[in-house]
Formats: sequence, C-alpha cells, structure tokens
Amino acid sequence: MKHKMTYRLTGYFSAVLLLFSVIAGVLFWALFTWHTADIHEKELRSRAVSIADTLSRLSPRKNKGPGMSGGYGAYLRFMDDIAMSEVWLADENAQTIQMCQKNTSLSYQELPSGAEDLIKQVFEGKVVTNREFSPVLDVPCITAGAPVYDTKGTVTEAVLLHSPVAGISNAQHDGVVILVFCILTGLLLAFFLSVVLVRHFINPLKCMGMAAEKVMRGDYSARTGVVQDDEIGYLACNMDELFGQLANVEEERKRLDKMRQDFVSNISHELRTPVTVIRGSLEVLEQGMITDPGEMQEYFQQMRKDTAQLQRLINDLLELSRLQNANFHIDKAEWNLTDIIKEAIRSMQQIAQQKHVRIQLEHEIGTICFRGDYGRLRQMFVIVLDNAVKFSPPDGMVTVKICREEKRYQVSVSDCGKGILPEDIPYVFNRFFKECSENNKSGSGLGLSIAKQIADRHNIAIECESNGMDNTTFSFIFDSDACRMDDTLNLCD
Repeated sequence: MKHKMTYRLTGYFSAVLLLFSVIAGVLFWALFTWHTADIHEKELRSRAVSIADTLSRLSPRKNKGPGMSGGYGAYLRFMDDIAMSEVWLADENAQTIQMCQKNTSLSYQELPSGAEDLIKQVFEGKVVTNREFSPVLDVPCITAGAPVYDTKGTVTEAVLLHSPVAGISNAQHDGVVILVFCILTGLLLAFFLSVVLVRHFINPLKCMGMAAEKVMRGDYSARTGVVQDDEIGYLACNMDELFGQLANVEEERKRLDKMRQDFVSNISHELRTPVTVIRGSLEVLEQGMITDPGEMQEYFQQMRKDTAQLQRLINDLLELSRLQNANFHIDKAEWNLTDIIKEAIRSMQQIAQQKHVRIQLEHEIGTICFRGDYGRLRQMFVIVLDNAVKFSPPDGMVTVKICREEKRYQVSVSDCGKGILPEDIPYVFNRFFKECSENNKSGSGLGLSIAKQIADRHNIAIECESNGMDNTTFSFIFDSDACRMDDTLNLCD
C-alpha cells in the first residue's frame, strides 16, 4: 500500500512508452515497407533500362520471327541469369512476347489488360512499372518495362524485367523483426529507468510523510530535510514553516497552561489565606478566648481587611469577564482626559506616600476632550499607576507625561523599577501573567489584562517598553481624530 504511487507512476510511464513505441513501430513499418518497395522498383527500372540500352546498341535483327533470333537470345539468357530476374522481350509488330528462360512466346491476347497497358506505355518511350503480370507468372511480382530503340530512334521492342515480391516481403519481415526486438529491448530498459526515476521522485514525498507522522506524534522539531528548487521543494519548505509555527503554538500552549496553573494556584492561595484567617479569628472570638476589647477590635479589623482582599479579587475576575464580553455596554461621554489622569494620580497619592514614592505629572496641554467612560478610563490609569508605584523602590519617582506627537496624543507612565525582561514584554497584557516577587505577592495577574480590555473598548493603543534593567514605560496612544483641544467646552472643565 505504501508503494502504490510508485507502481502507479511506473505504470503510467510504461503505458506512455508502450504507446509511443507502438506508434513509432507502425510508422516505421509503413515507411520501411514503402521505402523498400520504392528502392526495389527503382533498382528494377534501372536494370531494365540498362538491358534495353544494351539491346539498342546491338546490331538490329534482320529477320524477326519466332524464337530468339538475331543474336538477342543468348544475350537475354545471359542477362536473365545475372539480373536474377526474368527477362521478356515484347515485339509490337508480331504482337508477341518472347520469354527468355522458357524460350517460348506469349501473345498479347493472353495478357491482362493492365499488363497490355504497360507494354503500350513502353512503346510510347516510357519506363514504367506495375504488378499486372502476377497472374501470368502465377506469383506476386513487380514488372519494369523499358523501350529498345533502333538506329533511327524508333521503339522496336520492349524489355520487361520481372522480379518476385517475395524478396521484398522477406526484407520487410526481417526489418519488422529487428524493429520489434529493438522496441522490446528499449521498453525493458525504459521500465527499469522509470523505476529509478520514480523512486527519485517519490523519496522527497516519503521524507515529508515521515516528518508529518512525527509531528502527529507530538515531535514538532521534525523537519522534511528536502531542499529542491521545484514544486516539491516549495511544498517541503512550507511544511517546515508550518512545523515551526506548530512548535511555537505548542510552546505558547504550554506557557498558557502554566500561567493558568499558576493563576489557579495563586487564586487558591489568595482565597484560602484570608478565609483561613477569618475562620480562625471567628473561632477564637466564638470560643471567648479573647475578652479584651482592644484585641477584639484588632481581630475585627483584620477580618475586614481579609474580606476586602477577597472582594477585590472577586471584583477583578468579574470585571475582566464583563469587559471581554462584546455585549457589555460602556457609557461614553465627552471628558477632559487631563482631568481623568489627575484624578487617577490623586487616588494613588496615599499609596505612593506610604511607600515614599513621588508621582510627577508633566503636561503641556490643558484640555484634551475625549469621548469615553470616565470610570473605566480612570480605572485603566489607576491600574498602571498602581503597578508603577508597586515596582518602584522607596524614594523613587513615577513620571506621567501628556504630549502630542504628530497626529496623536500620548500618555506615558514611567517608573524607576528593575524593569521587565524583553522576552516577557509580549505577555504582560495576558491574563494570569504575574511577576513572582515580593513587590507583587498580593497581585492576581489580572490588572493589566483589565487595562488592556478597557483600552481596546475605547480604541486606545497601549504599549509597554522596558530595557529589563531600571525602568518600565506604559504608553497610551490616542488617535487625534478621537481627541481635540478645547478650553471652552464646559464638559471638559
């Protein structure tokens, strides 16, 4: 079954070669037969003309009568032997034909009509051939006729030279036998050569098939190893490219699986830890082990913080789920983008002061009108500012810049933290992505995903840049068609 294509192609090549051989053989046989007969007729005509010329130069017979008189008889018998054909001499006046070998005569009335026509053409001075004497000779033959002239240039007799067709048939038979032998030998050699060529053609396909089987078994490192400058090479190159892309997809799938596992582990930890603390606190209070009002108040405060943490985590999950739903409606209105950024900075000031991090706003534009959801936009900037403060060292600075570049407005938030590794930058907006460090031990890996969803819903491009060493910058790019500067618009004040 695996060699089915090999057998099929070999059969196709053999069929084409056989058809070509049959056509070539038939054409050769037809041309060979015609050419052999033509050569034989020309040779017979040439001998007939030679005999007639010789008779024309001999002394003319003074007494013409029955028998080979006048000295022609001995010569004709001699020519009959050396010509290896039967020689006749026709006399128009006597209306007879002298047969040299039998030394007998034949009258015109005994001839077929076609044979008599040949004799008439010869006496008209023509050299002609036909096969009309075959019934007279009782064997298939070719007859050539040539005129004999006297000294005055008058045709006196006609030389008829007969040659059996059997000799031509034998030559044709021998030629056909040789042709068939050559065709069979050529077909045999062509068959073995076609097998070699087909295998050479099939081998790259086998290599591609084996590589595909390896990929099906999960070995995405497999390659075809076929390098050809043709259609098969093009297909092999595309397959190698496809295998490489499948390998990348598999790596991405494994990475996402690991991120999901880490997310489940983090969520489980985030949920289990506060629940455990709350349960323990409730058990202590229930058993009356704590009676001091001050200590009881501390337990209540701790439980409130733990429930707030649980609520924040659950809210993040719900928020991300809603934003990813295309049917989730966002209320949009015109707002001053600068005011939204300032409000987000004010919201983060207390957290920044606790870590001794300063937030600095740099802007040259007072009013930028943008149509969007105020609460969502504020949430987007707060998420990025929270990350910037979280990863900045104590006494560090977070810089927020608002500027216009050509046909767009850009808001950038830069911190002075340790940066993000270049290989991690493409994944920072993915769900579950989280840096495992002391600065981010309370994070769930959903914040930047939520910010990205909010930006997408407002047609805002968000980018991340980091040298992986000392700072990270998140940029929000607003199309100038969606923004406009207007200091007189009350909605933006």
